[in-house]
Amino acid sequence: MTTAIRPPRRRRSAAFGSLTGPALVRRYVMLVVVGLLLLGPLVLPLMAAFKAPGEPVFGQGATLLPQTWSLDAFVKLFEQTEIVRYIGNSLFVGVLTVISAVVLSTLGGYMLSRRGWRGRGVAVTMVMATMIFPFESIMLSLFSQVRDLGLYDTLWGIWLPMMLGPFHLLLMRAAFMGIPEEVEDAAFLDGAGEWQRFWHVFLPQVRGSLTIVALTAFIGAWQDYLWPLLVTQSSENTTMMLGIAQLQSSFGTDYRVVLAGAIAALVPIALVFFFTQKHFFRGIEEGGLKF
Repeated sequence: MTTAIRPPRRRRSAAFGSLTGPALVRRYVMLVVVGLLLLGPLVLPLMAAFKAPGEPVFGQGATLLPQTWSLDAFVKLFEQTEIVRYIGNSLFVGVLTVISAVVLSTLGGYMLSRRGWRGRGVAVTMVMATMIFPFESIMLSLFSQVRDLGLYDTLWGIWLPMMLGPFHLLLMRAAFMGIPEEVEDAAFLDGAGEWQRFWHVFLPQVRGSLTIVALTAFIGAWQDYLWPLLVTQSSENTTMMLGIAQLQSSFGTDYRVVLAGAIAALVPIALVFFFTQKHFFRGIEEGGLKF
């Protein structure tokens, strides 16, 4: 019996993929240009929130950066508005959306990825078909259902249509289908039951895709404006995006307060992405978006 000899691996040289001289300069110049194009239109207007009272924000005499840095706009924002309540309401809806999206998409994606049961293809087709219809086409019917359930003007009524999206379901299905069948067969031969295979074998392999589901679900719930506007009426259930719209009517002449509210809305998203970016990009590398 002959033993197969593995060919020796060729190591990359230290200079592989490295750039020096003009090529390196061109790369950094391109990165700076792309960074300015992406962040410039967002960061520069927000800098006006740090301008002192009386300093022009737009128009003649206005500068890109504050001449005198001040937190007066943020003091007005938190003292004269209910911004803390708006943030709390959006966080409540966002956390509920993340929990429901992660749990339901994981269980549903796992079931849709399992072979050996009839109707799986029809179920997947029906899920994909729901992505064809825009939200505006079913908005009124959803509003009628939420009202009939007695959830009008409640945070639960905002959360209900967001509890699970077809994109998240298909994403988790693709993630589970990317796991080799030999892994499941080995666990089955070792005597692992369905729940044990799901919890100890499959779930650890899709943590990157779970991060994508959680992050996109939170961002979608946080920045949603149309649906909360439709199903809420009282200020007690106003979300962050509705609160920023009210700032534009209450402080229409003081753009600094409106921009301070925009910064307050941006900070939670930036923090969530900062602490989950490693798992987010790992999920993309695992092929979680290829379905």
